[in-house]
Amino acid sequence: MDSALAAQISEAVAEKVLQYRRDTSGWKICREGNGVSVSWRPSVEFPGNLYRGEGIIYGTPEEVWDCVKPAAGGLREKWDENVTGFEIIQSITDTLLISRTSTPSAAMKLISPRDFVDLVLVKRYEDGTISSNATHVEHPSCPPKPGFVRGFNHPCGCFCEPLPGEPNKTNMVTFFQTDLSGYLPRNVVDSFFPRSMAGFYSNLQKAVKKFHE
Repeated sequence: MDSALAAQISEAVAEKVLQYRRDTSGWKICREGNGVSVSWRPSVEFPGNLYRGEGIIYGTPEEVWDCVKPAAGGLREKWDENVTGFEIIQSITDTLLISRTSTPSAAMKLISPRDFVDLVLVKRYEDGTISSNATHVEHPSCPPKPGFVRGFNHPCGCFCEPLPGEPNKTNMVTFFQTDLSGYLPRNVVDSFFPRSMAGFYSNLQKAVKKFHE
């Protein structure tokens, strides 16, 4: 993918995800517990929902980021039960890349394995926040593969935010906006995301403890 075009698209996505972070209106809570809250609102990108998760993770922002950052052979594959594989298709700069992520079957196999090809931009903000920002793209070296339904991530990402006066804690804010494709009943999709996001936080906390004790 052309690097100038990739930079342009990814900066627009990062701006969009930052707006999601700043915009407090219209969110409806659909799951709360263990210090994690998941809310949603209708997506303006596709006929589905934009989901927002927020919770405190015990660990510094760098430690938490180390567990979620998009890296080949990184920690994410080791702890995230919703990721079976992660590969970098094209490394454009040290903060901009195209990746392929594969996911297992879910919801008692009602959701078959999926894969996603995304343009991902990593950003660091002056207050110490680290974010990843992603959206779906097509890439000639990554056509649809047998055994996987190709899904599409609309602008999504996460923020590892420092907590003032609490250097060993991170406020983790996540946004998921995923078209799983295929002919899935809406209620299956709507129940899957809040549950899987709650699991993401719980597994991330265990991973930070395990890899950074």
